[in-house]
Amino acid sequence: MSTPPIKYINPTTKQNLLLTEKGLSDEQGNIIFPKQNNVYKLVNSDNYTSNFGFQWKKFKKTQLDKFSGLNFSKDRFFAVTNWDKEDLTNKTILEAGSGAGRFSQIVLDYTKANLYTLDYSEAVEANAENNQNFARATYFQASIFDMPFANCSFDKVFCFGVLQHTGNPQQAIQCLLDMAKPGSEVVVDFYPYKGWYTKVNAKYLLRPFTKNMESVKLLNLIRKNVNWLIKFYNLLNSNFITRPFKRFVPICDISDTLPPTLTKEELIEWVVLDTFDMFSPAYDEPLKISEVVSYFKNAGAINVEGEFKTYGSNLKIAVVKGVKK
Repeated sequence: MSTPPIKYINPTTKQNLLLTEKGLSDEQGNIIFPKQNNVYKLVNSDNYTSNFGFQWKKFKKTQLDKFSGLNFSKDRFFAVTNWDKEDLTNKTILEAGSGAGRFSQIVLDYTKANLYTLDYSEAVEANAENNQNFARATYFQASIFDMPFANCSFDKVFCFGVLQHTGNPQQAIQCLLDMAKPGSEVVVDFYPYKGWYTKVNAKYLLRPFTKNMESVKLLNLIRKNVNWLIKFYNLLNSNFITRPFKRFVPICDISDTLPPTLTKEELIEWVVLDTFDMFSPAYDEPLKISEVVSYFKNAGAINVEGEFKTYGSNLKIAVVKGVKK
């Protein structure tokens, strides 16, 4: 069964747009949003997510399963969505917040769905490069709050690891649900708020300073100190008495977030990436599952569920899903 084509709109004027090889054009053929590096550009790259553009161009291959040889992204995608591969054939899927394309690759490699993927930062250019062999993918640099699609366009919508970085997660959920067809599912995962202790760690204590640092300077600082920080983290983590204090080591939580099978060189690269990722964003606000559930319900979603999902080697992530009424 053929899928109706996506209807494109100018998110500012709401006028219809046409998808062309040169860009998104109006009905008179004037290019409104140009296509550059295989990406339809609706926003300037100089915005509050510029750190992500810098980050994913530096580490564009690190987290992609096809380059790492792991199934880390695949495990997370199917554990979080619980979507059936065969059921996605010829379906239209929207990915909001693609980064370098770790989950885009999973959709394109393991399903026959048509993927429309966007990111507010230049990271989407890394995605387009990493997954350039797929005609079923279309790439956009656009805001989750101003997407170039008509409402009710997609069979499935997912947004992984992005919600806490938007600055307005409630509005973001509304925008995601707007994009889904009636009866279609929207799935998000995000950094969870588990209690008062969630923000009592190096990440949130240092972020008021690090988020304002130049990306190059911050990255160099992390690279310079990563080896001794990993050793110190492992020392604290090796003993149940000292383990609670590992949260004050200013690197990512290795044992609870990273694949356990990484080589020494891979571990350093992943730690540098994830540590930069936690210290550089303009917004980083962990969310309660109950809070995100309420956002879905307030936006009119039905069959809303929120829980922790397990993937990989017993790693957990907060997930909420709901169906567009």
